[in-house]
Amino acid sequence: MSDEINPSLDQLAAQRCMRLRRDASPWLNEEIAQRMHARLSWMAQPPKRWAHWMPHWGGLRSHDSLKDMLAQANGRAKVHTYLAGPEPVDATSPGVGSSWLRSAWQALRRVDARWQHGDEPLDMVWANMALHMQAQPLPLLMQWLSMLRVDGMVMFSALGPDTLRELREVYAHMGWDQPTHLFTDMHDWGDMLVQCGFADPVMDMETLTITYATLDTLLRDLRECGRNLNVQRAQHCFGRGWEQTLRAALEQHLPRNSDGHFVLSVEIIYGHALRAQPKVLVQAQTSVPLADMQRMLRKPKT
Repeated sequence: MSDEINPSLDQLAAQRCMRLRRDASPWLNEEIAQRMHARLSWMAQPPKRWAHWMPHWGGLRSHDSLKDMLAQANGRAKVHTYLAGPEPVDATSPGVGSSWLRSAWQALRRVDARWQHGDEPLDMVWANMALHMQAQPLPLLMQWLSMLRVDGMVMFSALGPDTLRELREVYAHMGWDQPTHLFTDMHDWGDMLVQCGFADPVMDMETLTITYATLDTLLRDLRECGRNLNVQRAQHCFGRGWEQTLRAALEQHLPRNSDGHFVLSVEIIYGHALRAQPKVLVQAQTSVPLADMQRMLRKPKT
């Protein structure tokens, strides 16, 4: 499998999108994070040490509720939490005015340490809505693997191939370039997890049907929750009449429900997997890292 699993995605544009100055984390990401919380009940032992990958993108509000839920599950006053990933532009740029996102991020940094390589391995990496923003996701999966202890778990979500299919059909009908990059199928995510060294991947998906009474709210949501990151998107600025043309096309071709509201579908993929016990390949001469050998010797026999 090629490392460049998603050649349709402009990686630089995706990085800029995730680090945009915002008043809050995208509402869709916050909603999906809440749905991920219910899946934590599948864990035999709730994590005591965990990292939230890019919490300003994955959902700062859900970060607080996740901390409270895991603290209660562990019977502890506070779960030791780590933040991971690059900080948003809003939290690091000098001279930037105050905002909810900046103040929320700074509040988290006062109480949550930033995970760094060399720290004690984690029980869980929590990564909401990050993988579909990677043109080369294998290095990121390997990074998450390196953060975990043996039998530690990664839990993630991503957009699936049916996301915004109604919008893509309108663009295709009009002969326009596609409004999104391609999204990876959940079976491919499962294959990549195994390829990177994870074990027992469990994947599932659901489709959210979002309805809009007006095009104003629909277009506002599209701007808030993402951007067109397709490498083949138009590279020039559109003229003054572009928005009117777009609105007319959506008005005519976008499907509606029985109430006359516009309809968009969002496919959400959920996945979790464990860091596998290191395996020793039997050869004429075998080299094993000392740390891996110590972990294998300490593991109870079953």
